[in-house]
Amino acid sequence: MNALALPPAAPLETRRADVAGRLRECLPAGAVLVSGEDLRPYECDGLSAYRQTPLVAALPATEAEAAAVLRVARETGTPVVARGSGTGLSGGALPLADGILLAMGKFNRILEVDPASRTAKAQPGVRNAQITEAVAPHGLYYAPDPSSQIACSIGGNVAENSGGVHCLKYGLTVHNIQKVRALTIEGDAVEIGCDALDAPGYDLLATITGSEGLLVLLTEVTVKLLPKPQVAQVVLASFASVEAAGEAVAAVIGAGIVPAGLEMMDRLATAAVEDYVHAGYDLEAEAILLCESDGTAEEVAEEIGKITEVMRNAGSTGFRVSGSEAERLKFWSGRKTAFPAVGRISPDYYCIDGSIPRGAVSKVLRRIAELSAHYGLRCANVFHAGDGNLHPLILYDANVPGEFEKTEEFAGDILELSIEVGGTITGEHGVGVEKINQMCAQFRTAELEQFHAVKAAFDPPGLLNPGKAVPTLHRCAEYGRMRVSRGQLPHPDIPRF
Repeated sequence: MNALALPPAAPLETRRADVAGRLRECLPAGAVLVSGEDLRPYECDGLSAYRQTPLVAALPATEAEAAAVLRVARETGTPVVARGSGTGLSGGALPLADGILLAMGKFNRILEVDPASRTAKAQPGVRNAQITEAVAPHGLYYAPDPSSQIACSIGGNVAENSGGVHCLKYGLTVHNIQKVRALTIEGDAVEIGCDALDAPGYDLLATITGSEGLLVLLTEVTVKLLPKPQVAQVVLASFASVEAAGEAVAAVIGAGIVPAGLEMMDRLATAAVEDYVHAGYDLEAEAILLCESDGTAEEVAEEIGKITEVMRNAGSTGFRVSGSEAERLKFWSGRKTAFPAVGRISPDYYCIDGSIPRGAVSKVLRRIAELSAHYGLRCANVFHAGDGNLHPLILYDANVPGEFEKTEEFAGDILELSIEVGGTITGEHGVGVEKINQMCAQFRTAELEQFHAVKAAFDPPGLLNPGKAVPTLHRCAEYGRMRVSRGQLPHPDIPRF
């Protein structure tokens, strides 16, 4: 049968056979997956609203094998999407129908722990919480703690620049890593950063962190470790309105207090959580704040006193202070399980991730409530209040025609509201495919061109996770026209470099 006589699917199947054959020459038996049943588990990440099975999946176990996969990709012109634990929430690990899904799950070893320098070297498939578990005997821990820390991988954390409930005081992933080892699209190994506290030249480590798999493939990450605080306590404060809670957040920071964590949840979220894990939340409150202090016993006692005074003056209707480590963990259990808890009260939900100035919290929450009424969709608010990182959860039913499209529009409005008040469209979840249109609203043409130039410098053929994070200028032109049709003005094309 000649090529012209093949059915429409044949060209893709022919390509699959060719790429899989080349991969099998350099990978062990069972490390190349091609059947639909084997590929199905890789069809999406945590953003399950978007699904796509890859052309083929490769499961390397060593750096040499991963390099061989990249060389096959380059030689055949096949796109590559790297995947860690698949817990991402922006579609960053969404496969491509004509691409290789490069799964890094076998890179799951902690290679070295150095208590003296307070560092640990881990492969990218190591779970976030696994690092703290491994270094706990030395009285150390790894500070970034995303809600998915029991499952998410450190490589994925670097790719998305993940944070967590303690990022206000201890920073995001970018502030807690020292060096990475990675492979270029050519399969060459490079080290970025160094063992010293500062590296010479441009800060390429910061460029790699949060690059969403567009630049290199990580094979090792050296993280910074911190001494475990002697004491930690949480203030659980209730408020009669989300606006009052938002004002309290600004008051805490304005008082010069930098808590270890400062989280906010509204009534819809706390009701879902309390029914799920019984964290002891006030179900009569319209919003609650969780504000943690850590350090020495004396430092914590003094700071807890200041926090409770600020909360009281800000209109708190009641507060509790954790009296034991068990109670502290119980308070946090509600926040850590907020996403699955909300999943129990709605067929589907869509998690947004935007960042705003702390002073805009009340305004933004009021506007989200108005948008919720406008779209007829419930929205539970759970977010890192201390650094303005919003996580609205829009509740919908994918089985109702048109409801997912309404949800996407609602989400886009929240993200563009974040821009309007001086914030950004993402805090820690990345852009992926979810927010790629809003990148057009956030950045001007000149800025996007520079992003593409950085991508081209690392990945000249453009094979690493193409189509994610940075939109084409053509896409932005189309999005601008769409926004005008909805009565929104296009973003002014004024370079800011």
